[in-house]
Amino acid sequence: MDKIQNRKIQVGELKIHYVTGGEGEPLLIIHGGANGAGAWRKNLAELAKHYTVYVPDLPGFGRSQEIEGDFHIPELVKFVDDFARTIGLKSFYLVGHSLGGAIAVNYVLQFPNKITKLVLVSSMCLGKEIALWVRFLSRLRLARFMGLALTGLFRAIKWAVEKAFAGVEFLMPFSRASIVLGIPLTTLKEQTIVLANRLSDIMVPTLVVWGAKDNIVPPKQAYDAGRLIPHCQVVVFDDCGHSVYREKLPEFSQLLTRFLDE
Repeated sequence: MDKIQNRKIQVGELKIHYVTGGEGEPLLIIHGGANGAGAWRKNLAELAKHYTVYVPDLPGFGRSQEIEGDFHIPELVKFVDDFARTIGLKSFYLVGHSLGGAIAVNYVLQFPNKITKLVLVSSMCLGKEIALWVRFLSRLRLARFMGLALTGLFRAIKWAVEKAFAGVEFLMPFSRASIVLGIPLTTLKEQTIVLANRLSDIMVPTLVVWGAKDNIVPPKQAYDAGRLIPHCQVVVFDDCGHSVYREKLPEFSQLLTRFLDE
């Protein structure tokens, strides 16, 4: 197994950081809106035994360059395609968590021939319901101002921690990009982008994974997606929240490997 490595790459006009390692079929993971590629680092140790894994920091997250101005799901779908093309991927397994799941669904609908299997983990854009605090943070100007101020504070903490402790990576709880992305994704009532009427168009084998105690996106949406996507398996872990891939790390890795190798 190749060592897990941090790399930098130029994708269009953006300097992008990504984590990669392993050998075998390519597996591309899109992280959620609260953090970057570093959140998946512990999973990579197991997954890289079976696949060549790529986890980019989306623009504005982690160590990647920010996109100037506002941006939305279509820009991130294009980014994922540009990233895959830049590293030489023609077809690959695709995993998306939360916001990353929303990007993954849009990606497979736009580029169905490039994805061999799809995995959605507590994905957004499958239904209308989402936590109140997410809707609140996305809509109110004061909440946006507070969020951006906290982002600056967390950046300072990240710099201090990583400077003081070599090899330690501080995971940002959210970023300017997550706030900017959240604004058009929700209203004070619900998610604004719901792809339920297009899920039947997904023809690749799909695995939907959720936590039964997810307090951000309700597990009902996993079961609804399972009924709409033609070739779909649904697994909901008990005693688990929104980040099932971290909370149930060995079980999730085994489930993912089993599904991809079928």
